[in-house]
Amino acid sequence: MKIEIVTIGDELLIGQVVDTNSAWMGKQLNEVGLELTRINSIGDDENEILNVLRETSKRADVVLITGGLGPTKDDITKTTMCKYFNSQLVFNEQVLEDVKHFLTGRVKDINDFNRQQAMVPGNCQVIRNPVGTAPIMWFEDAGTIFVSMPGVPSEMKHAMKTEILPRLVARCDTGVIVHRTVLIHNIPEAVLAEMLVDFERSIPDFVKLAYLPAPGRIRLRFTGRGSDKEKIEGAILLLIEQLKGIVGDAILGYDDVATVQLLASLFNKHKLTLSSAESCTGGNIAHQITMYPGSSSYFRGSVVAYHNDVKMGMLAVKEKSLKDFGAVSKEVVEQMAMGARYNLGTDYAVATSGIAGPDGGTPEKPVGTIWIAVAGPQRVVSQCYSFGYIRERNIMRTTEMALVMLKKMVEEDLS
Repeated sequence: MKIEIVTIGDELLIGQVVDTNSAWMGKQLNEVGLELTRINSIGDDENEILNVLRETSKRADVVLITGGLGPTKDDITKTTMCKYFNSQLVFNEQVLEDVKHFLTGRVKDINDFNRQQAMVPGNCQVIRNPVGTAPIMWFEDAGTIFVSMPGVPSEMKHAMKTEILPRLVARCDTGVIVHRTVLIHNIPEAVLAEMLVDFERSIPDFVKLAYLPAPGRIRLRFTGRGSDKEKIEGAILLLIEQLKGIVGDAILGYDDVATVQLLASLFNKHKLTLSSAESCTGGNIAHQITMYPGSSSYFRGSVVAYHNDVKMGMLAVKEKSLKDFGAVSKEVVEQMAMGARYNLGTDYAVATSGIAGPDGGTPEKPVGTIWIAVAGPQRVVSQCYSFGYIRERNIMRTTEMALVMLKKMVEEDLS
């Protein structure tokens, strides 16, 4: 079963809204073994919608459509679907009752725009939408299924989970699909690919390997498909064991989780506490940590010491060290880490100081020069990195590497 996605909305094309719907749907389809072959994004234009419906009907068994189902004049998906399927809008009493129920307590009176939501193409199968006002419409034409859903993510997700995915799975034998992800750090993608040339030749046909790079790390995703789950899982586990022998300590963890989540599990398991002192990362380490619920159980706080006065006043960095070595130095970043650990009363602290760019570099310390330090109960370690000239990427790579260094120190201290 080949599936395509069509997202409709001018806001998607001009960058006003980011299309997160397609990414979410792609993941859900993949998890149940359904094949997504293409994603199409078009504007609120009747001819564009008609053209994409014609084109997708030639390639796909299922077309999942989001957007253009609101109550305003710029939402033209329903009328265009009528034209494509040679139908007319008809009143649906059940949809109106659903709209009234959804809007109870939200609006005083149902207006004509709300009532218009109860008009649907006469030849569609209506799927009720308890979390919004726009009905979901299911069409079948010449062997192709078309499903039109609202563009509002919460409404689309509810429809997919409760109605659309179960119906599609029931129509086909999806077989078995198994995913395992290995997190690799500190090896460039091209270097890793060169290391794995012979390894990739040994991968069986029913398993695929994908490289998913991000600043500071690469996710290697193994995907196995077939009818024998035990066989697929066994083959992937064997491949991961072989991979360990090739990349060794570069393996950061397993499964598709963020480094900070691995760190949180480690700190919570051993009842450890953490703080950070950040210069070039500007609080991004603290931000990444506190993005996840429960971080208050181990993370005490952060000092964003952008100015040297703050480094000296809040973190006890020596003025002489700043003068002799500069803020971007081993001496200063180690003092920052020790100062944060002492002043915030934590078991461990991580610190960063660098030249994120795009300017501020010197011949001795070019843009991208980053110092990271980790202070623990027994020792302080630091490392200098050269990350490049792109500010945002430097901040993200510094954050990732700081978390990796921290995780490794804690694991070594506990071993």
